[in-house]
Parts: sequence; structure tokens; C-alpha cells
Amino acid sequence: MRFVMLAIVLAFPVVDLLVTIRFARWTGVPVWMWLLASAAAGLWVLANERVQFRARALAAFRSDSLMRGLLDSGRRVLAGLLLIVPGVLSDALALLLLLLPINQRDAQPVPAGRGYRSRAIDGDYRRLD
Repeated sequence: MRFVMLAIVLAFPVVDLLVTIRFARWTGVPVWMWLLASAAAGLWVLANERVQFRARALAAFRSDSLMRGLLDSGRRVLAGLLLIVPGVLSDALALLLLLLPINQRDAQPVPAGRGYRSRAIDGDYRRLD
């Protein structure tokens, strides 16, 4: 069973690249354009998730479930990595991960940075000696 799994893991990139070459030939777009566009999209997804992770983590610590935010962030990071991996099949898997409505019920965007309002009481103090 281990050898079957190893064969699948090792054969996937080769099959993915062959499918990409056929797909590029069918569409008439050069292979390097598909690979470059896919890698750029993957880097964009990873950079966007890096920015949003802090806001999601803060929201998870405040009230939401911690696993909900981690699962959603992990899904997006995996999709970004699959977009960076060269090939059309991995891109289709990444798009499927991004389009699935996992953990999307009543998700509220949490502003990060200066727009964030805390529930702390604001006040002044002075020291009396």
C-alpha cells in the first residue's frame, strides 16, 4: 500500500505537466504562459492570506471557534501552494478548494489595523505623589 501511495505522489507532477502541455496545445496558449499565470495567482493568494490571517486569528480568539479560522486559512494556503505547483490539474484542484463553501456560513469580515475598534475603556490618568 505504501508503494501505491508513493507511486501516486511521484506520478502526479508528471501527469499534471503532460496534461498542461496538451491543454496548452489545445488552447493555443504557450505552456510558459499557463505556468507563469498560475504561479502569479498562487503567490497572490498566499500574500492575501498572509494579510488576512491576523484578522482571522484575532476574531477566533475573541469569539469564534479557533478551528474554523484555522481550517479556512489552511484551505486557502493549500490552494495557493497548488496554484504555484506547475500544472492544470493542480490548478483545478486549487480552484475547487477556493470555490467550496467550507466554513463560510455567517462569516463576518474583521477589519485589521487602524480600522479595528477594541472594547477597551479609554481614559486618562495622572500620577499623584
